[in-house]
Amino acid sequence: MASSAPSPAASPLFLREEEIRRGIELLQFGHAALAQVMAPVLAAHGLGRAHQRALYFIARRPEMSVSELIELLGITKQSLGRVLDELGERGLVQMIAGVRDKRQRLLRLTAAGEAIENALFEAMRERMAAAYSMAGQGSVTGFWRVLENLLETEDQRMIAALQIRAGR
Repeated sequence: MASSAPSPAASPLFLREEEIRRGIELLQFGHAALAQVMAPVLAAHGLGRAHQRALYFIARRPEMSVSELIELLGITKQSLGRVLDELGERGLVQMIAGVRDKRQRLLRLTAAGEAIENALFEAMRERMAAAYSMAGQGSVTGFWRVLENLLETEDQRMIAALQIRAGR
């Protein structure tokens, strides 16, 4: 990732339209940059972004229920069903019955699913680590705070739960 001239400092009037628009633009282009580094891995496996999102969160929380994943991704049961059916047919995700409630379907990546998710994460990790390194620790914390504060309270709780389950 080539480094360009440093970004200008935020104006003391950082809530003006122009500063807010710059933030929105940077979020859009940042998201596109991450999608671009994942594209070759996804294409090699005939997968799309919906598959990547499911693989990522199942990897973060093995044995989460289908209903938890629906809530986390903010999509419909039907949409997730198509993605999970395809991942299951390809041998990337397995569903197991819940311990207390046998009707509950818990999700886990297979070894093949873990390999693909790891390749996707590595592609993003390199880009994120380089950006974090150039920005510095204080900027990373500030970036996290901005993104967290974009979320509704319930979504903030879900993100916090991901961190707790990951042992952080």
